[in-house]
Amino acid sequence: MTNDEQILTFFVISDSAGETATKLAQAAMAQYPTVEFNLFRRTFVNDKETLLKALADAKKQNALVLHTMIREELVAVIKEFCDESGLFEFDILNPVVLEIENRTQVVPSREPGALHHLNKNYFRRIKAMEFAVKYDDGKDPRGFLEADVVLLGVSRTSKTPLSLFLANKNLKVANLPLVPQAHIPKQLWEVDPKKIVGLTNDPDVLNSIRKERMRSYGLNPDTAYSDIEKIRDELKFANELYEKLGCVVINVATLSIEETASLIMNALDLEDHSYYVNETNND
Repeated sequence: MTNDEQILTFFVISDSAGETATKLAQAAMAQYPTVEFNLFRRTFVNDKETLLKALADAKKQNALVLHTMIREELVAVIKEFCDESGLFEFDILNPVVLEIENRTQVVPSREPGALHHLNKNYFRRIKAMEFAVKYDDGKDPRGFLEADVVLLGVSRTSKTPLSLFLANKNLKVANLPLVPQAHIPKQLWEVDPKKIVGLTNDPDVLNSIRKERMRSYGLNPDTAYSDIEKIRDELKFANELYEKLGCVVINVATLSIEETASLIMNALDLEDHSYYVNETNND
């Protein structure tokens, strides 16, 4: 079999949703754009019988097995099976858990799916997502004063997707679309500039995105909305506003949502609270 014909298979096995192992598999696959991959997920695996069935399926595919099982007896089953079958297996979770135990002398709970439990952190995330929806597209400028982050940008600079992505990290985000000569809410000038991010783009990239959007609606792509000169005017207006505000500016032309979010969090010195954090009663 040549490299062109070869298909590599990942099996993600988890006692919860399997998101961590899936992300790792996807990150690895992205390094090989010319290789064809299959990705199978076996999630919420909590007993030996189900686990052995998943492993047998992986063996048929000669798969790379990535797992985030926390119960020691099930981890041992994976290692023994893969050893005997000559399968590659990678334990994503336990080496770090064991190192924490070694350093702290605290025994881990070994509770499946602990990350996704309905704790205070989870409900903070839900509130942040509700906030992002409520204050999307400048619906209520009063939200700017409550927000952790205020996103500004002309149409199609990913304001709404970024708002929801950052909300998933427990950040309250409001956003405002910018249109030349449009009224700028007074509340925006009351926000600490260190909480504001101005999103911009390259005119040609924005032109292409807007044309594609019109096509997706079955409309003529050549409209005022996608006119390159009008786009330049919009971007000029936005960049002048950013300069007056003294806020961080990020060009999203070549960035994914994840990359832009990371730049925003770094620029504003924000912590990622999307995972488990120490919780106190001092709310």
